[in-house]
This record gives sequence, C-alpha cells and structure tokens, in this order.
Amino acid sequence: MSHDRPSADRYSPEVLDLFDRYVHGELDRRGFLERAARFALGGLTAAALLDQLSPNYAWAQQVPANDERIETERVSYPSKEGHGTVKGLLARPKGSQGKKLGGVLVVHENRGLNPYIEDVARRLAVAGYVALAPDGLTSLGGYPGTDDEGRKLQRKLDREKLVLDFLAGAQWLAIHPGCTGKVGVVGFCFGGMVSNQLAVRMPTLSAAVPFYGRQPKEEEVAKIRAPLLIHYAQNDPRVNAGWPDYQAALEKHKVRYTAHTYPKTNHGFHNDTTPRYDEAAAKLAWKRTLEFFKTHLQ
Repeated sequence: MSHDRPSADRYSPEVLDLFDRYVHGELDRRGFLERAARFALGGLTAAALLDQLSPNYAWAQQVPANDERIETERVSYPSKEGHGTVKGLLARPKGSQGKKLGGVLVVHENRGLNPYIEDVARRLAVAGYVALAPDGLTSLGGYPGTDDEGRKLQRKLDREKLVLDFLAGAQWLAIHPGCTGKVGVVGFCFGGMVSNQLAVRMPTLSAAVPFYGRQPKEEEVAKIRAPLLIHYAQNDPRVNAGWPDYQAALEKHKVRYTAHTYPKTNHGFHNDTTPRYDEAAAKLAWKRTLEFFKTHLQ
C-alpha cells in the first residue's frame, strides 16, 4: 500500500457510511464488499476500496517510541469486581521521575490498543502529562496486531467489563506516584463513549474529552462533575443522533461543557491512519484538547 494517504474526498458518502458500518460491526467483510461493489469504478475493486480505507500505521506515527523527549513503560493494574489485570502503556516526559504531573487516560476505539492510540499517549507525554493507555483486550491476549482481528476480539467482551477496566485505570493513574491526582480522559469512538461514562462514574475526574462518542442516558448526566470538551464530526449521523438529547441534559443539569462539530469531517477524523483523517480538523481539535487539559489538569 502506498504511504500517500488518499483524501476522504475521493470516496462517496455512501462508501464512507458502508465503511463506518463495517468498522462498527453492522456489516461483515462480505456485506461491505457486496454493497461497495457498485462504487468500485475505474478498475478499482471493492476489496481495494476496503484496503484503502483500512488503517495504515506507516502514515501515523507523530512521536516515535524511542523519542528522546519521553519515557515509556509497559504497566499493569488490577481491574474491578474480579475482572483480573489490565495491561497498558505508560508514557511521561523524560526525566520526570520524582515530579508530579497531571494524568491523562487514553481510551482506544473498538479494536484494542493499536499503534495510533499508543502514539496519542506519547503525544500527551510530550505535552507534559503522564499518560496511561490501557489495552481493553488484555483478558483475550491483548491487541492482536491488526484492527480487523482487534474488533473481533473486542466484540467478545462485555461492554460493562470494558468500562470498569478503564475506570480502574483512571483511578490507578490518580494515585500513581508520578501523578498529582488530577486525571483527565480522552477517548475516540468507543473510547469517546467510555470518556462520557467515566465522567458519569468518577466524581473526582478533572476533565473529559470524548471524540465522537456515544452519549450517556439523561438520568446519568446528573452525576457528571467534570467539565467536558466534546468533539463531533459533521458527517456522523450514527453518533450525532444522540447529541440533541445529551445537550439538553447537560444544560438541564448545569454541567460545564464545550462542544465542537467539525465541518465536512467524518467519524474518525482524528485518526491519522485512514483516509477519514482530516488534518485541519484533527490539529484544531487536538490544540483545543491540550488547552483544555492545561486549564483543568495543570
């Protein structure tokens, strides 16, 4: 595959919608290929379309694993209610031992701790935080090396178990010797949903940044104490359908929030491993995220 990332503009909204449904388990591979075949023009097959839209991690790495500005280590922590141990990547600025920094939990999409999410944790370390990126697939052997296999594994896990695993990670980070006790969370897609849930379930959470995540129920919103920075893609009807009710509940319960919808973007626009990536929107959303964490975690 070429390392030149094609733009989402090359693909019809119908194809992008089919890919979104495939990624989120509403279509299997065969179903995607059958439905996408009519959009495969100019000698391009439906299988080639799927290949182009799937992650290419050669495009993504912004902070290499051996970057001299940071230190990383593989860690593990106990989950809740007999759910065993969760493994993850811990990243922090180089030479920060003995110092206390704001903490950020990084929650992956519906496919485990892949290279993109590890890179996000390293970006946060460069920005001055101690960042923990757990692997929700730990109990099934961890991220298997490909997103397709990761999605299959994650579908085998109970959603409540996953939420509790990440909640335990945020609480473990809060008492980590390198953390001030102030912890924020950022998550993408499934991780956006988890970010919303951590805001509901963790009264001591200092900040939550869900990227295009499913929203909590209205009765749960009353429990939120942390300020929220919410990012949505304009072309994401599956997720955006829940926003009006969520916004009404946030207003009703006087939860502090800021929400941004990025024009002409697709679900996953921050993920720089696929053509759905939108560089301008991703950079703006990340700039806002770092400013938000600086306000609430430092």
